[in-house]
Formats: sequence, C-alpha cells, structure tokens
Amino acid sequence: MEFLAQTPDGTEIRFVDRKRWLWLAPLIVPTLTVLTYGIYFWSGKNLLTLTIPFIYFYVLIPAADAVFGGDTENPPEEVVGDLSQDSFYEIVAYALIPFHYVSFIATAWFVASEPLPLWAILLLGVSVGLMHGNMINIGHELGHKLDKRNRVFAKLALGLSGYGHFTIEHNRGHHVMVSTPEDCASARFGESVYAFMFRELPGALKGGWAHEARRLEKKGLPLFHWQNEILQVYAITLVVTLALVSWLGVAVLPFIILHHFFSFFGLTIVNYIEHYGLLRGKKPNGKYEPCEPRHSWNSNHVVSNLLSLHLQRHSDHHANPMRPYQALRDFDDVPVLPSGYPGSIFLAAIPPLWFRVMNPRVLEWAGGDMDKVNVCPRWKVTAPSAIAKV
Repeated sequence: MEFLAQTPDGTEIRFVDRKRWLWLAPLIVPTLTVLTYGIYFWSGKNLLTLTIPFIYFYVLIPAADAVFGGDTENPPEEVVGDLSQDSFYEIVAYALIPFHYVSFIATAWFVASEPLPLWAILLLGVSVGLMHGNMINIGHELGHKLDKRNRVFAKLALGLSGYGHFTIEHNRGHHVMVSTPEDCASARFGESVYAFMFRELPGALKGGWAHEARRLEKKGLPLFHWQNEILQVYAITLVVTLALVSWLGVAVLPFIILHHFFSFFGLTIVNYIEHYGLLRGKKPNGKYEPCEPRHSWNSNHVVSNLLSLHLQRHSDHHANPMRPYQALRDFDDVPVLPSGYPGSIFLAAIPPLWFRVMNPRVLEWAGGDMDKVNVCPRWKVTAPSAIAKV
C-alpha cells in the first residue's frame, strides 16, 4: 500500500511500507510450537524435536539478525498520520492473540498427555513460556492506545499469563521514571538480570496495584471492584486455568505455573536490556530531564524487530510513547545493542558475558563519567575499576 502526502512547499511524498506483509512474521512463533508437536509424533516421538522452539529463538533468530543486519528506514513524517491510522497494523496485533492462546493450550495438552521426562517438561515450560512473553509485548503495544477496543485486546493478551498489572505500571510508572534509580524496571550498571528480577517483579506488582488503587479511589470505588483492570485480567487467566484443569486434570497446574513465571521473566529480561545503566540527568530544580531517545538501548536488527513489532526501536518508543510500532524511527545518536533482543537475552542470561560486552558500552555512552550512569550501589566506583571488576 502506498501512502501519499505533501510537504509544506507542495512536494509530493510517496512512501511504501516494504515490510507491510512481513509484519505477519510474529505468527511464526506460536505456530512453531504447534508444529513442533506434530514433528515429535511424525519422528516417532523423538524427544530431541522438543528443542526446536529453543533453538529457533536463541540460535536461528540471532543468526538471522547477523546475516540480514539492520534496517534504518524511517517513514517520512508527512505520512506518519495516515500510516498510524491504517487498521492493518492493529489487525496484525489482534491476530497474534488467538494464535498464542492456541499455542499455550496445545502445549498444556501435550505436556499433560505425553509421558515426558522432567527435563522435557522444564524445557517446554522455559522455552514456550519465554516465547509467550511476547504476548505481554502485544499488551504493551495495545495498552498504549486510549480507545476501549484496544484496551480490551490488551487485557486479552495479558490474560494469557496473568500479568494484569503490566499496562498500569508500565504507562504510569515506568514511562514516568524510566532510566532513573527510582524505576524498578530500569536495570542498573553492575546488576545481573537475576538480581534485577528480584527487584523488578515485586516492584512492578506493587506499583501497578498502587496506581490502580489511586485511580479507583478518585472514582469513589473500592480496590476490589469489577472495574479494577488488574482483576479483569486475572479473571481471564483464572477462567483459562480452570478450563485447562477441568479438561486435563490438576496435574497440568505445575506446568501452567512454570509457563506463566517464564512469561513474566521474558518481560523482565527484556526490561533489563532496554535501559541497562542509562541515566537521565537532573535539572537544577532537582527534577529529571525529559526522556529522550538516548535513554533507551536501541536495535535495528530487521528479523527480530519484525518478530517483536519494532519493540527494539525502543529509543523512539520512550521518547514518543503514543507512536505506533509501524511508525517508530531509527536515530543515529542513540546507544545500540550488540544484537537483537534474542541475542541480547542470551548475553544477559550469562552475567559475566553481559557485563564484559555491555559495561564498556555504557561507559562510552556516559563519556566515562560514572556520575552519569545508573549504578548498582555496590558498583559505585570509578570507571576503570568498574571495567576491571568484570
């Protein structure tokens, strides 16, 4: 589809989104899990086939990112209005929701029906759970919109793993305090992803409930009310869980809990890499400077960006949170990740490797000034010794 516009001087602008149909690529992720179980039966129940989702996400996608490289194309500002209003892009996000539900239900059935060894159940819980963390990303995209329809779809997305407080805390907490020590979802220099998890998960839960309590109080409503948006998402999760337990038996419950936890952790590890070590400065009045593109780590790797609906163009997202994914821009002067999110997630899972790769990048961004870095308290040392500690 071609988008047409004119510049103020009358020059005609023509823009074609060459990735338009490629935005359907995220459908591969939930489809792959179902195909994996088909391959398992076709192969005579070869347990090694159950490694396919893990290999796909953490080996093949980083390799594809390395081969196909980055995409720096930005839509002209003159067409962004029409591009943002094109319903095709919303429909893509909506379509991902039932696909992921089918993937989750199929995995629960498979685990409950097949006599799998413990390692295979754990592998599926981890790999499929992390992949289904992308549903929180869909809730993230739709949850930034103000209309009722998109907010409903956002809740359906979050309901897959019961992360009901996300939209509330993300919009009212994280976007306000991002890249500051006060934000539980902004990782600090020298903080491992596992230490971050124990700060981010409870902090986001507490913050989400606090924000929702204040919203309901302003409306004169009690916290436990049907209009509580967190409870609405929990209700979706509860209905799905009870249906699966009724169908497959209570033995499926441990897998569901494992799956949901790693969906949560999928978001946590993404939050970790998105703002690691970056710090917004304070103005003379003590308030933080406005969030700018340079306060988020960016990645233009085309393959993983398609799979995440441009989540990796995170610099523009935080500077312009209402801008839809198809219109997010690349910038020349922002901190850049060494790989797309799958590759960066792999690095983050091994803290010494992550520190060795990322700490010098943070220090380069800060000009070697540790006062300009969001530092984990135990790492408040000079820049050279911070590198040496790695």
